[in-house]
Amino acid sequence: MDQAKAALAASRHGNDIPYRAMSDFESGGVRLHYVAAGPEDGPPIVLVHGFCSDYQLNWVGSRWQEALTGAGRRVIGLDCRGHGQSEKPHDPEAYDLTTMAGDAVSLLDHLRLERADYLGYSMGARIGLQLVVDHPERLRRAILGGIGDWRGTRHADLMARRLRGDETVKDPAAESFYKFATARPVNDLEALACCILGQQRPELDEAWLGSIQLPVALMAGDKDPIARGAPDLARRIPGARYVSIEGRNHMNAVPARHFKAAALEFLAEA
Repeated sequence: MDQAKAALAASRHGNDIPYRAMSDFESGGVRLHYVAAGPEDGPPIVLVHGFCSDYQLNWVGSRWQEALTGAGRRVIGLDCRGHGQSEKPHDPEAYDLTTMAGDAVSLLDHLRLERADYLGYSMGARIGLQLVVDHPERLRRAILGGIGDWRGTRHADLMARRLRGDETVKDPAAESFYKFATARPVNDLEALACCILGQQRPELDEAWLGSIQLPVALMAGDKDPIARGAPDLARRIPGARYVSIEGRNHMNAVPARHFKAAALEFLAEA
């Protein structure tokens, strides 16, 4: 915890470490954007943002980049396909979770990194869960934030309809994400609708979750309705731990100091 406190103190005092590099690479024929920050010889960690967000908003504005680079880590931030400065296909099949997990592997290959830690939030946590099953040899530890209840296709359909302008949709979560998405000019609403439809999968079965062998930590706000099943999900993953971010919901949990401190403590374990 001492390392976590030192890193957070450094970030609060403005010890910013600027971007080292911003570049693009190709994964499955789609151009993706990434950012690298911090010491090049530091332990690498891949950061993957939530739905309708991007690296800059999710991880820089919330001061995660500062906290992690302040702890000596090499931060590698991905703009997922359909988001930020990455290419935005208008095809739901382009957003299958196995494909999006493969994008993180392609990024590691591009940077010639054998393994890295992983931090994902919301959609990024879903991608991370797929990644720890499909490619465990490429990860050391994984932090999955803001994930819990797997809501299924009906909820995705409502969100896609709202993103496409259907004002008859009255679902609160769909409306919340619609407002969030439309507030940012960089967003392509059709690409986001395709993304939410394409990344759906069946309910998480016990055998699939039971195959996970990597150290995994699930962290979520205790007032987050989207992640309300997080404690149960952690119990279903062998050896996983759950960390409650007290007093936080899905939107305001990301910048919480407790979230950062718990993540840094988990990453520092051997």
